[in-house]
Amino acid sequence: MVDTKKLYDEFPYEKSFTATVLSCEEIKNKKEKVTGYAVVLDQTLFFPEEGGQSCDRGILDGFEVSDVQIRKAVITHVVAGALEVGSVVSGKIDWDFRFSNMQNHTGEHILSGLIHRKYGYNNVGFHLSESEVTMDMDGVVSSEALAEIEREANGAVWANIPVSCTYPSKDVLKDLDYRSKIEIDGPVRIVEVPGFDLCACCAPHVAATGEIGLIKILKCINYKGGIRLTIACGKRAFEALSGAFATETALGQLLSVKPFEITDRVNALQTEIFNLRTQIAGIQREAVEKKAALVKEGAPNAFFFEKDLDTDAQRDFVNLLKDKVSGCAGVFVGDDESGWKYIIGSNSVDSREVNNVLRASFAARGGGKPQMVQGSCTGTKEEILASLS
Repeated sequence: MVDTKKLYDEFPYEKSFTATVLSCEEIKNKKEKVTGYAVVLDQTLFFPEEGGQSCDRGILDGFEVSDVQIRKAVITHVVAGALEVGSVVSGKIDWDFRFSNMQNHTGEHILSGLIHRKYGYNNVGFHLSESEVTMDMDGVVSSEALAEIEREANGAVWANIPVSCTYPSKDVLKDLDYRSKIEIDGPVRIVEVPGFDLCACCAPHVAATGEIGLIKILKCINYKGGIRLTIACGKRAFEALSGAFATETALGQLLSVKPFEITDRVNALQTEIFNLRTQIAGIQREAVEKKAALVKEGAPNAFFFEKDLDTDAQRDFVNLLKDKVSGCAGVFVGDDESGWKYIIGSNSVDSREVNNVLRASFAARGGGKPQMVQGSCTGTKEEILASLS
């Protein structure tokens, strides 16, 4: 099979094209059912899944293109219907999706180039999908430094610098200091953003940095000794910031504060919640101590049913009870309708036996050790007590 001519290399801004069908083969699943057709053309505008970027979407002779792959310079399009070999077909790419990918990929180049130039770190992983854009660097960059890099990257956008995509000769290539994650056999396509990046790359890019619109770092996490950045450029950045602004506005209205006061208000609320929880814990602790004191020393068993009790207080209650009874002690929290969460303990018998009774009669789920088990079940208080008596 001859190499597919990559129209997206020469004409990244074209939206439609015609081509000749070189082959069309059925794609079958394990049950030998035809699920689609693998079509190879003499040329294509569809960028295949390559270099960490998802493939283009669009239509080929009336059929939706669901996948585009490249292997040994031959590009295969997956469509729902068969195309006649030798026929001339028309294709149309999803331009909005393509342009968004061009914005994000070029923005990633600028960020990677800046980090590489400032810190010597390499981009060792790149993923551009329909839902997110991530880039992995093999070194750690502080949040303050990333903020400065983001400012510089957007400075490149505002400068509207021309972006070039070329195939330098071997003589020229050997003298270029360009970024590349892999060794490349054959012609090397070099993407350059003058003053910011020089990198081997196969994907379509914008003609000038101003078309990126905006570069935004959304998240940074430590990853494999370096960092993973989640970024958004162009339309995706606009949508991400619009969503964040809408959320910020809604939070401000809920908290009755101005947007810049949200953080302080949330911190104050967290402190208030912590103090309230501490007070509630103290009240619950005092209540369970009073109830446990009513149980006679040496009582055979003790089971209590409470409507509202946090897990720590529930466990404290069980510990107080099991020290007083000769058998098992248990505390159930909940109600007959929604079910019960229980903790059961004992100093003398295997609590798991009680758990087995609840599992058999009330579809209980849970487990633990002989000294203490916990789980949940459904049933009425009277039914559960009857089964444990």
